[in-house]
Amino acid sequence: MTEETLTRARRIKLLLLDVDGVLTDCKLYFDNAGNELKAFNTLDGQGIKLLQKSGVKVGIITGRSSALVARRARDLGIELIIQGREDKWQALQEMIEGMDIALNEIAHMGDDWPDLSIMARVGLALSVPNGHSAVTERAHWISHNRGGNGAVRDACDLIMQAQGTYAAMLAPFIATED
Repeated sequence: MTEETLTRARRIKLLLLDVDGVLTDCKLYFDNAGNELKAFNTLDGQGIKLLQKSGVKVGIITGRSSALVARRARDLGIELIIQGREDKWQALQEMIEGMDIALNEIAHMGDDWPDLSIMARVGLALSVPNGHSAVTERAHWISHNRGGNGAVRDACDLIMQAQGTYAAMLAPFIATED
C-alpha cells in the first residue's frame, strides 16, 4: 500500500459500497419462482461492523433494488442506503446533503462503470480485482480478494489501519485472562 493511499484513507469518514460485484460475487441468482438470491460474506459483515464501531460511517448505493440488500444493511446497522439508482453521483449528493462530510473524506468501493461517477470525485477510490478494467485502472487501491469474498473486509481493515484504530478493534478478540 502506498503512502498516498494511507494518507487518503486517514481522512475517511464514510465508506460507500456498491452491492453486486463488491458485497456479492457479481452474480445474480434467481430460483424457478423468480426469487432473487444473494450471498454475502461474513468477513465483510464483521469488517463493516468494526469500521462503524471505530467511528467511520458506512453506506450503500446500488443500481438494483432488493429486499435482501435492505435486510443485510439493517442487520449490519447501515442506515445510509439508496437502492435502484443508476445515477450514483446524484444519489451520493442526496445521501450526504446536510452531513458534515467533504468529498475527500469519502471512500467508494465499486466494480463497474456506474461507480466511476463517484470514484472520480471522492478521496479514496477502491475496487476489486474482478472489477471492470476501466474501474480498476482508476482505483487508488484494489483488494486482493474478489467481490463477495472478503474484499470489503480488506477495505475496512485498510481504513482502520490507516486511522490507527485497527489494534483497538482487534484487542477485545485476542485478550486473554490469566
